[in-house]
Amino acid sequence: MRLLLSTAAALAIVAAAGGIAQAEYRLTILHTNDFHSRIEPINKYDSTCSAEEATADACFGGSARLFTAIRAARESATNPILVDGGDQFQGSLFYNHYKGKAAAEMMNAIGYDAMTVGNHEFDDGPEVLRAFIEAVDFPILLANADVSKEPELAETLKPWAVIERGGEKIGLVGVTPVNTAELSSPGPRITFQEPVAALTEAVEALTDQGVDKIVVLSHSGYEADKRIAAAVPGIDVIVGGHSHTLLANNDDKASGPYPTMVKGPDGHDVPIVQAYAYGKYLGELVVTFDDAGVVTEASGTPLIMNGTIPQDSTLVARIDELAKPLEAIRTKVVARTAAPLDGAPQVCRIGECSMGNLVADAMLDRVRDQGASLAITNGGGLRASIDEGEVTMGEVLMVLPFQNTLSTFKLTGADIRAALENGVSQVEEGGGRFPQVSGLKFTWSMDAAPGSRIGTVEVMEEDGFVPLDPAKTYLVVSNNFLRGGGDGYSVFAEKGIEAYDYGPTLDDVVAAYLSRDSAPYEPYTDGRITLAE
Repeated sequence: MRLLLSTAAALAIVAAAGGIAQAEYRLTILHTNDFHSRIEPINKYDSTCSAEEATADACFGGSARLFTAIRAARESATNPILVDGGDQFQGSLFYNHYKGKAAAEMMNAIGYDAMTVGNHEFDDGPEVLRAFIEAVDFPILLANADVSKEPELAETLKPWAVIERGGEKIGLVGVTPVNTAELSSPGPRITFQEPVAALTEAVEALTDQGVDKIVVLSHSGYEADKRIAAAVPGIDVIVGGHSHTLLANNDDKASGPYPTMVKGPDGHDVPIVQAYAYGKYLGELVVTFDDAGVVTEASGTPLIMNGTIPQDSTLVARIDELAKPLEAIRTKVVARTAAPLDGAPQVCRIGECSMGNLVADAMLDRVRDQGASLAITNGGGLRASIDEGEVTMGEVLMVLPFQNTLSTFKLTGADIRAALENGVSQVEEGGGRFPQVSGLKFTWSMDAAPGSRIGTVEVMEEDGFVPLDPAKTYLVVSNNFLRGGGDGYSVFAEKGIEAYDYGPTLDDVVAAYLSRDSAPYEPYTDGRITLAE
């Protein structure tokens, strides 16, 4: 009896001090990012897996495999949610043919709870994004854009959502790159803000509603996410995207630990996660909160979606049905390659790569008889690698999915140097603007400040490479996205003269270049882009 009285007294004291302590709350966050329409399984080059590779059990990802893995993860998890860090659009014939309809169908089948808008969700304008938003069974979120003047999105796109798991409210907020207008085609009626200010406002609004568990879905990139975590109070978790970053604790290729912990301005550690891209991994983060809504523990790992995970047969049958109209295009063999063509973002967004050389060489070759001297294209426009052997049109379209066209225009040498400076200005963040070139050589320094990184620049003339003349006018070939100022190449839009933006598509140009010789294409690098000593 004395023990019971003591216990009761103790409970009374706790209650008087502010309430009986509650049990810890555990949340499991399953997440993907930068899926880029890889509805079918991919190979090790992030391209469509062939029948031979499938037989050899060398395939990864695909919607049907993700379905199985996510279903199993949900069954064993405590309070699971499934979210996506943006860029479901663009990257395969499924997007070219169906736009967002196939993505919406797959995501609904898998059962996502929320997604943020990636920059590529704007590639075909607000109309296609609206159709996608209306087709999915979950909220699409974007807090750092003013869409009030865009009638297609003003009533459909929300900054945040609140869902419940295990009796607790979870606030979800979405952000996308502040330079999305440069990266995609949102149109003139949408403006984008820095994510820190937008998130600070969103977190305050959610907190005022009594939500003390806030997860940010950030299509901003790994480096930006670390800055956001350190600047915005009240964020509990950041699920990232955009930079295609692999975070892991047991992989030498990882860019950082999973999760990466960054101390927020309120003194609490904020876990940041990202799971590479293309559905090759499923992120699984288990977060423990105390009764004040503070994260006390976060652990997990990206789960590789390899052949040990079976594909859901019903979804496989549906994907096969969706793929039938695509077969004639993608199975057409256009050439052979004697070795793999490297289009990996971790290579092509920081230096010369064999895929960049192929694409830039093909562009310049196509318009050389018009007097073009050099080609500049963006490493971020290269979306896959190609393995050795037969090259199909489907593989070419996987590398170049955006249906960009050739653009020719004249620039002075000084403006070409300015364009190159822009191209190397965001290498630390994996920026897609890195210049892949042809007819041109340049050196650059990563140690120098952006805007002063370019060293020597030489252009090919009849007798070989000669220094770029800042006063001379050159005919340049690029793609219409960059010519319009995309990826920060405003100098192309503002200074380019006698422009023609309606040439053939890059995929057709590259396919024709590859197929002009009967011998297999020999991938190469030749030192056209080097780091200054």
